[in-house]
This record gives sequence, structure tokens and C-alpha cells, in this order.
Amino acid sequence: MAVSSIRERIKAVRKTLGMSQKDFCRGVFLSQSFYGQIETGVRSPNERVYELISNKYNVNKEWLVTGKGDMFYETPPDVEMEQLVNIIRELDPLFREYIITQIKSLASLHRESKERQKTAMQNQESGVP
Repeated sequence: MAVSSIRERIKAVRKTLGMSQKDFCRGVFLSQSFYGQIETGVRSPNERVYELISNKYNVNKEWLVTGKGDMFYETPPDVEMEQLVNIIRELDPLFREYIITQIKSLASLHRESKERQKTAMQNQESGVP
């Protein structure tokens, strides 16, 4: 993806991660107004902004500053998972405990279902009815 300006590259990172300006700038501890001014070209990002974006979202700093290389060092972070964790953190402790218990139950059911499917496939392959 050829993105010519720093502001366009920063916006491209946010869009690639599927994040709103609000969520993106919250993740790097910038005010939404300051961040919006960067995206529109009113303000220029400084070294601190590059570091924050690079560290939080695993963005290749060289790509961010110069456009050279790949956008990410590795696979982009799982932003949805981080958002889910943040939502759970905001809940009252009792409700948080209930949600976590339900998630654990669902995960257990999912593992059991996958194991039954695996066993059924193995039985089918070996001719066991």
C-alpha cells in the first residue's frame, strides 16, 4: 500500500485496524482533537506519537515515518480482544465474575464439541461405526 504522507499512513494504520478515531487515540493516550488534527494535516506528529503508535499497535516505525517497509512488524494486534477486555474491566465486579464464568463455560463446551467432532472423524476414517 503506497501511502505518501505521514498523516495518511497514520490514518491507514487506524483504518487497517478497523478502529474509530476515538478508540485509536485512546489506545495511544492522545486526545481525540489532537489526533484529528494530525489526520487532517493541521498538526504534525512528533517522535512521541510515532513511538506510541508503533509500540501499541505493532506498527513498523520506519514505515510510519518514511513509508518504507511493511506497515506492521508482525500480525496486527487483536483489537477486538483488547476492546472486549476493556469492556469487561469497566463492569461491576459481580457482573464481571458472571461474564467470565459464562465465557469459561462456553469455551469448555466448544472444546468438548471439537473433541467429539475429531473423534467422529477418526472413527469414520478407521471404519468404526
